[in-house]
Amino acid sequence: MPNAASRTVRVADESAVPEGAVVRCQAEGKALAVVHSQGHWYAIEDRCSHDDGPLSEGEAVGAAIECPRHGARFSLESGKALTPPAVLSVAIFSVTIADGGVYVEMP
Repeated sequence: MPNAASRTVRVADESAVPEGAVVRCQAEGKALAVVHSQGHWYAIEDRCSHDDGPLSEGEAVGAAIECPRHGARFSLESGKALTPPAVLSVAIFSVTIADGGVYVEMP
């Protein structure tokens, strides 16, 4: 299990985020989209930088997530906006899987 001093927060059971899923979670009052895509785990701020749309309602496409409102895509690895209408990045968070849980490291 991650060390509590590292500010890791359990946000979900691993089984609650099956392969291909995007799930909205909360960590320290912040909304996150947790993604399990192609065997990788990601956590990204649940907010499109274009219009604050919920990325957790979007679709994971490989290592990117697409906003359901206007189709802007963001890198799940860097948070960078990949396509318009978004131009600003969003925050990403390191994910650890341990003891059947999904843990996110908060800054």
